[in-house]
Amino acid sequence: MKKLTYFIDKGNEDYQPFYEYEIPAVGIDELYARQLCTYFIMRGQQYELISNEMAEDEEILVLQDIGRNTSVLDEKNYRGKGLNIEIRRYRESENYRLLTVIPCESHFEIIRYLLKDIIEVPSFGQKAVTSSEIDEDRGVYVLYVKDIGEESV
Repeated sequence: MKKLTYFIDKGNEDYQPFYEYEIPAVGIDELYARQLCTYFIMRGQQYELISNEMAEDEEILVLQDIGRNTSVLDEKNYRGKGLNIEIRRYRESENYRLLTVIPCESHFEIIRYLLKDIIEVPSFGQKAVTSSEIDEDRGVYVLYVKDIGEESV
């Protein structure tokens, strides 16, 4: 793997290149972490991952533009503050309440969280992961969680 390219699905078999990451500018662990995220936030827009593909030495993520990203009151910018994962409650009625922030030493540590269906949230216990995102605007990974057995809202 030498690079990761994001494409936007414009419909009618029209896929436009959107953004690209190359090794060694970013590590292979970061490229894998990005491929595990359900959503991608960049320049105020929210995109949903609809396909994860490979072509020779290139990893390809196909995204669908789902509109403006809605900010919540307690969002912080993590640029220049290391690698972090926000754990947020997956309930719009609770304004996607921030439960905790987990500082990470590497993208491999982030991958550990992104691979899980159930995670241990400090002070809250085990929670079910509903989705994940990489928020480029704020420089943070986000996991949305609900109580185990709770219906999705």
